[in-house]
Amino acid sequence: MRFHLKDYILVLKILKRNKTRSFLTSVGIIIGIASVILIMSVGAGAQSLIIDQVEGMGSNLLGIMPGAAEEDGPPASAMGISITTLKYNDAQAIEKLEEIEYACSYITGSGLASYMGRTKDANFVGLTANYLKVEDTSLDLGRFITKEEETQVKRVVVLGSQVREDLFGNSDPINQKIKINKEIFKVIGVIKERGSSAFQNQDNQIFIPLYTAQKLMLGVNHLGYLRAKIADGVDLELAKSQVRQTIREQHNIDFVEEDDFSVRSTEDAMSMLGAMTDALRYFLTAIVAISLLVGGIGIMNIMLVSVNESTREIGLRKAVGATKKDISFHFLVQTILITLFGGIIGIIFGISISFLISVIAQYLGYNWSFIISFSSIILSFIFIILVGIMSGWYPAKKAADLNPIEALRYE
Repeated sequence: MRFHLKDYILVLKILKRNKTRSFLTSVGIIIGIASVILIMSVGAGAQSLIIDQVEGMGSNLLGIMPGAAEEDGPPASAMGISITTLKYNDAQAIEKLEEIEYACSYITGSGLASYMGRTKDANFVGLTANYLKVEDTSLDLGRFITKEEETQVKRVVVLGSQVREDLFGNSDPINQKIKINKEIFKVIGVIKERGSSAFQNQDNQIFIPLYTAQKLMLGVNHLGYLRAKIADGVDLELAKSQVRQTIREQHNIDFVEEDDFSVRSTEDAMSMLGAMTDALRYFLTAIVAISLLVGGIGIMNIMLVSVNESTREIGLRKAVGATKKDISFHFLVQTILITLFGGIIGIIFGISISFLISVIAQYLGYNWSFIISFSSIILSFIFIILVGIMSGWYPAKKAADLNPIEALRYE
């Protein structure tokens, strides 16, 4: 195949002569490749954010939620279904296990908190005295809910740092009275700033005794969920097994398939969420890849037009000795160069937008990692070459098959 440096220079001159058309031809490739890079990067960044949120809960925690679930699926309660199978006695029984150091009961609600004309929408959490130990956090001011208060309808609250700032500013909130909906509570403490974990802003919460939340605020006697802290040195699977067995005894369950609860560890949550985000990311990438095929078809159409425009030139080249391989390779090189040009711009464009998204997310306070995987760039280049070859093959073949005499007669 007699294709030398001067032939490549000729191809580049042709593309430069039609630079506007060459650029517009490659737009589909630019958008497709940029989208692939963007989705892979944003997906990886979102996954890192999710994992960071889950890890913020701690690696030695078990979550016990109402409602049965498949081993690798979410519990029914996480699907928005109200289930009332968990009770305060379940937490008491779990805490007696040797494998469990502490357990905490939770029930959540929302309301309007107000103080001296200042108001704030906030979530309130009814919980038990072990909260600080289970969540590995501490107080900034005052004291926390006591063991005795958790089972009494006591009108006391502990504020998250954001709630304290919004209602009290820099003034001391201890022993002050606030109103949540229509009920009056005395502030007894403030939690240290924690940020977000488990997809919740922990600083924008108000903590009240469990029974107060159940009886006074919500009118229920069940729990939203439980968390249990595993004792040091205890095997995770052993702790999960013991917790399951204990709750089955509490609920008089004889068979596993009758479970009305689910037990999850932090590792389970990370694995499940990671699998979900991976599946979504690759699904979206596959959809975006269709735009590359559309871009390839656009390139093929333009190259067919180019073949028609160059018919006399093709006839002349064949007349002076150019072979079919020379002609087909000439047009194939044009197509591959156009796709490479579009692909490189697309990669740069995709990386730039991904970086901008990560900067904005970090500015907004999210722990968002800027991740560009080497595999996504390699995958993009493979796509570029394949699209270029597929788009250029038919126009190149059509050009190579032209009869030189008829080509020279073409007007």
